[in-house]
Amino acid sequence: MERATLPKRSTVRQQNRTKSVKNKKRQKRRRGFGWFFSRFMLAVLIVGTLGAGWFFLTPSGNEFRFLVADTLITTQHRHWAKYIIGQAELDRRVAEYNQRFESMGEEKDTHQIHIPAPQQTSAEGTVAKKPLVEIEEVSGSGYQGYVMTVNDPTKIRLGIPKARGRGEKVSSMVKRTGAIAGVNAGGFADPNWKGNGFKPIGIVISQGKLYYNGLGKNGSTQVVGIDKSGKMVAGHYSLKELNNMGIKEAVTFQPRIIVNGKGLIKNAKEGWGIAPRTAMGQRADGAILFVVIDGRQPTYSIGANLYDVQQILLKHGAVIAANLDGGSSTVLVKDNQIVNKPSSEYGERYLPTAFLVFEHPDEVNIPNIWAGLNPDDIDPGKKR
Repeated sequence: MERATLPKRSTVRQQNRTKSVKNKKRQKRRRGFGWFFSRFMLAVLIVGTLGAGWFFLTPSGNEFRFLVADTLITTQHRHWAKYIIGQAELDRRVAEYNQRFESMGEEKDTHQIHIPAPQQTSAEGTVAKKPLVEIEEVSGSGYQGYVMTVNDPTKIRLGIPKARGRGEKVSSMVKRTGAIAGVNAGGFADPNWKGNGFKPIGIVISQGKLYYNGLGKNGSTQVVGIDKSGKMVAGHYSLKELNNMGIKEAVTFQPRIIVNGKGLIKNAKEGWGIAPRTAMGQRADGAILFVVIDGRQPTYSIGANLYDVQQILLKHGAVIAANLDGGSSTVLVKDNQIVNKPSSEYGERYLPTAFLVFEHPDEVNIPNIWAGLNPDDIDPGKKR
């Protein structure tokens, strides 16, 4: 049996010294990390305190705080705004916007249109036909988008879904009907932002007929549409007034943002937050302008407020204009291609209405899928 070999004393001392050095290094590293972490947390606390002070106690901070709140109000996360401005202020702000939007639709519109001949003579003396649809890109601080000009307003019809129980994508409406282009139109009941797109808000008028009435016999509403002569109509009207005016295509939405050539939104603070936007306007020569602004995409386009949209339309000569359904519904389709970048995480949304452009609109058949249905019986959240 062999004896166990004991380590020499010098070796043991060396090992102890090595351990001591390692322990000191570890302690130093720990102290270094602790120092760094404590200083980092102190910096965060200081910055956070200063930031909170700026956010809640300074004029610029309050302006930014309400901008954030207004932006949240336009999304499915509206309730989050209460954590920034409080529930009472949220309720007050929403009520104030609704009241202001109603008042913006009251002034009588007196604009007239003068639709030019479909052909024009160029400097060379040759006759050139003006394109029916023209699209240009627009951009500003934090947003990217498009302006689509429809040079003949009588070529526009209101598209609706092909079947009961669910809305339809604008790209599908364009392809199915043979339209040249299409833009989302009116709003719809959308519980928890998961609606089926089949229950419009307010009214839908297509081809001069009342296709959907969610107001009752003697109701009134804010509308956006076109009469039989191609003149755009926007503002607050009763069903009787709309019938007497010969409205051909229309949906319910608000607010009207331009009337008689003047903008109704004074500044960006009144612009109702930043979001994807869709709006419609008309020039004095009858051309219809659709503004489509992308949003909720930080690396591309955050979005625009209604003041931004108003200014784009004024710059393009609009004498009347109104907001259309925006947010994740915003979409522009041309030649069966989606031109913009819709913000919905689920892709293009199913909608109840879209303004469509046709070369020969009188040949288009758009049957009323809501005929015989009671609006109160339509479940906006049920998938067919």
